[in-house]
Amino acid sequence: MTFFRGTVEEIAAALAVNGLILRGGFSFGDDEVAPAGPSGAPAKSVLLVGQAGAAPWPDFQRWRERQARDIANPLDSWSREVIGAVAKEFGARAVSPSDRPYLPFQQWAIRAEGLKPSPLGILMHPTYGLWHAYRAALLFEDEISLPEAHEMNHLCDACVEKPCLKSCPVGAYSVAGFAHEACLVHVRGTDGAPCRAGGCLDRNACPYGAEYRYPADVQAFHMAAFAGL
Repeated sequence: MTFFRGTVEEIAAALAVNGLILRGGFSFGDDEVAPAGPSGAPAKSVLLVGQAGAAPWPDFQRWRERQARDIANPLDSWSREVIGAVAKEFGARAVSPSDRPYLPFQQWAIRAEGLKPSPLGILMHPTYGLWHAYRAALLFEDEISLPEAHEMNHLCDACVEKPCLKSCPVGAYSVAGFAHEACLVHVRGTDGAPCRAGGCLDRNACPYGAEYRYPADVQAFHMAAFAGL
């Protein structure tokens, strides 16, 4: 049974209406346990959906104005709605990074785009820097012909100073990992006002992809969601 309708280029055009982009994809191997596609049978191919910079923000804000003020997880809800519509149109099943049980989105992204994690854990992109995200994946029960991903230039390898590990007042990020509780306490406290208003200081200290940096209001939105404010 064939579910895939249209072309990859048509999917990209449909996503662009909402400021979203395709972030690569791949076909699952015969020896892999793949998640279910639209009919429940194992998927054969996956396309990742995401953003570069804050391109989806205007569309998301217009959508949010039509929702109840206390809507929970608005960005996830918007993503599921708009990407779910595209999935239905082209014969795919849409899954989200926040769906449970969790799917290996970061591993999929590394495989699809040839990226590596930065010291902050966010995948470093040679063009977008740290200012990009993955919003969903489209699972198809048909094998889609896609170019093989090649490992991209990892900018962190050439960054000697590592300002992303030196700008947080509480040293939340280090070679030992992320001090989640220390970060939360700081962001929620009196001294955390700069983080609440303009986003993570470590992330903002990264010099790469500056032209894609999220505006302050977008960073404040994400920080509030992270801190439960």
